[in-house]
Amino acid sequence: MEMDAPSKMILESAASHRDATTQTLAELIRVPAFSGTEEKRIRLIEKMCREAGAAEIEIDGLGSLRARVGSGPTQLAFDAHIDTVEVGDRAQWSDDPFGGIVRGGTIYGRGSSDQLGGAASMIAAIRMLTDLGYAGGCSVWFTFTVMEEDCDGLCWKYLIEEEKFVPDYVVSTEPTSLRLYRGHRGRMEIECSFSGVSCHGSAPERGVSAAYKASRAALAIERLNGELLPDDDKFLGMGTVTVSKMEAHGPSLCAVPDQAMLYLDRRLTWGETKESAVEQVKRAIGGDLADVRVPAYRKNSWTGLTYEQELYFPTWKIAADHPLVSGGRAAYMGLFGSEPVVDKWTFSTNGVAICGRHGIPVIGFGPGDESQAHAPNEVTRIDDLVRASAFYAALPYAVESIGSRR
Repeated sequence: MEMDAPSKMILESAASHRDATTQTLAELIRVPAFSGTEEKRIRLIEKMCREAGAAEIEIDGLGSLRARVGSGPTQLAFDAHIDTVEVGDRAQWSDDPFGGIVRGGTIYGRGSSDQLGGAASMIAAIRMLTDLGYAGGCSVWFTFTVMEEDCDGLCWKYLIEEEKFVPDYVVSTEPTSLRLYRGHRGRMEIECSFSGVSCHGSAPERGVSAAYKASRAALAIERLNGELLPDDDKFLGMGTVTVSKMEAHGPSLCAVPDQAMLYLDRRLTWGETKESAVEQVKRAIGGDLADVRVPAYRKNSWTGLTYEQELYFPTWKIAADHPLVSGGRAAYMGLFGSEPVVDKWTFSTNGVAICGRHGIPVIGFGPGDESQAHAPNEVTRIDDLVRASAFYAALPYAVESIGSRR
């Protein structure tokens, strides 16, 4: 597929905006924003998008921001979630996590890779497309979404189902080390509750310990994890299941617990579903020994809106020869003169809602490394920011030849 993008002009523009893109990321890092508390960062992004030349800017009811360049019939969206996880053990950080410190071609801080680097490169692409006077066949949307770290895909479930924002194609700018990604495993959370009979701890034989039931179930989950199989084409890899939390309670610390709980993190490969995963757990631990359910997420956004969904996030992928993948390859080759590595994420993204739940084709291309996500001393490369911004500015030209899915 040939690309009609002015690649040389885009690369020159990306290079000329290098310092501005770096400064954008530094400023974003310096405004902390966790799930449900993103207003100050969203307001900063609103200001940045306006200064970059976006033709339309709006904030939805949940608090995510959309900015547009161009007005063509094909709707192409770039997505970056702008909330981050918290710092964790501050002693493990050598620099201020919210300092946005630039040093030696890298920039440090919470969210630098996951995933404010993608957001900074998107803002640079708005500026570049505006400078180029983009008036092609795409309406290019840049979505800066909220609450992803708490509940990936919730923001896009809201955009699609409540705001009726349904683009033709989406690019996730989560970190990919500048590789082109086309899917990842799904995930779900499962809660297993156990009941026992309490008695005084001096005579435990009089009771039935819910803690022991949960402990035996935890070992059964460990065995189940070793029995899970990969997908047929070995692209996404094996599903996994692990105990992520375990609790036991009784009337006192001198009593046999009559309540216990296991919380499971289940990663789903292609072909695995919510129903099949729950049934596996029931069989593994003994369905009559526990109440097994998929809990729901419910939280107020920074706008005050309460929104919820079941904690099930469907697996997704698109074919290696999908037109969107081909368009991504063409944009990359036109800019950088070589084939991109095509792969998948290990972790989960908003793609679970966009493609997994709603079938909208998604590819991934982002600055930074997946291994930096949620890690202390998080860092990303400034060169990645520049190359990613060039890709985001070039892709609309490649997507024009695909046309709308409608």
